[in-house]
Amino acid sequence: MVQNSEENSMKNLISRLHSGDAGFAQQLRALLAFEASEDAAIDQAAAAILADVKARGDAAVLDYTQRFDRLPADNVAALELSQAEMQAALAGLAPARRSALEAAAQRVRAYHERQKAECGSAGFSYTEADGTVLGQKVTPLDRVGIYVPGGKAAYPSSVLMNAIPARVAGVQEIVMVVPTPDGVKNPLVLAAAAIAGVDRVFTIGGAQAVAALAYGTATIPQVDKIVGPGNAYVAAAKRRVFGIVGIDMIAGPSEILIICDGTTDPDWVAMDLFSQAEHDELAQSILLCPDAAYLDAVQASIARLLPGMPRQDVIRTSLAKRGALIQVADMQEACAIANSIAAEHLEISAENPQPWADQIRHAGAMFLGRYSSEALGDYCAGPNHVLPTSRTARFSSPLGVYDFQKRSSMIQVSQRGAQTLGKIAAELAYGEGLQAHARSAELRLE
Repeated sequence: MVQNSEENSMKNLISRLHSGDAGFAQQLRALLAFEASEDAAIDQAAAAILADVKARGDAAVLDYTQRFDRLPADNVAALELSQAEMQAALAGLAPARRSALEAAAQRVRAYHERQKAECGSAGFSYTEADGTVLGQKVTPLDRVGIYVPGGKAAYPSSVLMNAIPARVAGVQEIVMVVPTPDGVKNPLVLAAAAIAGVDRVFTIGGAQAVAALAYGTATIPQVDKIVGPGNAYVAAAKRRVFGIVGIDMIAGPSEILIICDGTTDPDWVAMDLFSQAEHDELAQSILLCPDAAYLDAVQASIARLLPGMPRQDVIRTSLAKRGALIQVADMQEACAIANSIAAEHLEISAENPQPWADQIRHAGAMFLGRYSSEALGDYCAGPNHVLPTSRTARFSSPLGVYDFQKRSSMIQVSQRGAQTLGKIAAELAYGEGLQAHARSAELRLE
């Protein structure tokens, strides 16, 4: 009886699925089902705040900051932090913590500098036989806004991941907003802003901060793009201001998918599953493996290690609602399922991961080999940790230098080139019924 009770308790921790079962496809769809929160009340509240800030500017920002964050400032200018305060936060860190932050920043910067060099950031041009020159000019955005969760929650890594690629891209001004409820300022976040080269920091948050960045106020400058994570109100506000400014993405709950050949220590894999589950109850942790005995071992590791986790209640709920250990026919099928899931984080924890990585088409970030834990990517590996979620890795990419640049086509038609192109353009323009277009091209014909 005791053994059966323990087995049932283990089964309740996380679902067990088998790809060979008749209802597996439907089970997987149900497991993955998640629609970004579009609660009508939240959306309406965000819309009202956006409209108010657009109409009243600083006064509205101040009202909402006093109401929601309980900050008794007399004006919005008083909510801006000085560079001296950020440098003081950096100087006040314990040596080990500062060293870690600086090392992470250096690795993130080095990666994105390489990315800039390799991803066509220099633009291009070429000259045709008749002297016509065609090309592309790449220029950075003028000003970007970074939203960073603040207060008691410390996300210095978010500062680094959002600000550093913007700086590497050549953005002229980086404006950061960070809520500080009851005036609680997180020194690690401010120190990260100093290291990353953030120009201005305002202690505001929520939909009102998004509105201020999108529309601009007398004190807070309008930006060209808003990036960074936030709560449901921030997400709703970002969705609504898209088109007025650019945004990075509307991110859903964090996800990890692990493909394992059964050779990795099961405790390592269990902890990797925990590393995403501890984010929140809606986070998703899934393991694919062809070895049933190994899945049993991971399940036992989960049961044994979970009680020692400070956030065990969050992990338990996440694993029970959205987690799964899935037995597959073989590693090739695991890759096919992984492509269907298109996870934010994909670990290929295998003796020889590269052949399986070659089969992956859809993933936000890939971690190859048993030593490449997803947690390293969150903080200091170098690649960006702002990644597409909720299957959007099928069509979108990690945040990068390219997100802070725009491209302009360059067209310089020669006199000879106009003779050829003019006839083509005129013929097509007449076909579309646009006579002015046609005549504009024809006037240049000799």
